[in-house]
Amino acid sequence: MGAPTSSIFPEIYLQYNKIFDIPVKHHIIGYFWYIDDTLLVYINNVTNIHDLLDTPNKLIPTIHFTMEEEVDNRINFLDIIISRVENKISFNIYRKPTATDIIPNDSWHPPEHKLAAITYLTNCLSTNPRNETNTRKENDTIQQILHNNKYDTRILNKTT
Repeated sequence: MGAPTSSIFPEIYLQYNKIFDIPVKHHIIGYFWYIDDTLLVYINNVTNIHDLLDTPNKLIPTIHFTMEEEVDNRINFLDIIISRVENKISFNIYRKPTATDIIPNDSWHPPEHKLAAITYLTNCLSTNPRNETNTRKENDTIQQILHNNKYDTRILNKTT
């Protein structure tokens, strides 16, 4: 890890083992991949997702692929919650249950570290697509995080 070639070798390995042929074989209609997280979009009555999962696990027995399935028309992918409501897709911010607050304002951390955390929160707010209700909820969540960590909540208005 850390070498300039560290991201290339896994890619070559997976390409060599034909793992990227799997979506075509199993009629996947959407394939989104980031490092070790993959989101597959498929049609239930066309694709048997459990057969699909068996394919790479048999192909590369030293790597164990796992799966999270949609629950209540929702699935988390990276830092986004993807929901299906009445044949429409909506998005919201996903936070792991273990997520903690940001660096408190009264800590001795350098100001740029504190600002980085706030910038991350505001970037998520401004770049991830979501409806008006979810945007208001996320704004309220960020306001609460700032308040809990002794920041002036007006800083949110200056960074967005």
